[in-house]
Amino acid sequence: MQPFVHLHSHTEFSLLDGISRLPDMVRRAKE
Repeated sequence: MQPFVHLHSHTEFSLLDGISRLPDMVRRAKE
């Protein structure tokens, strides 16, 4: 089975509901 990746996510640029920082998300994706 292939690893599953959520492509729909919210960052600090999403108004009102973004809590994730984009650099943190990129770092986590590389792990």
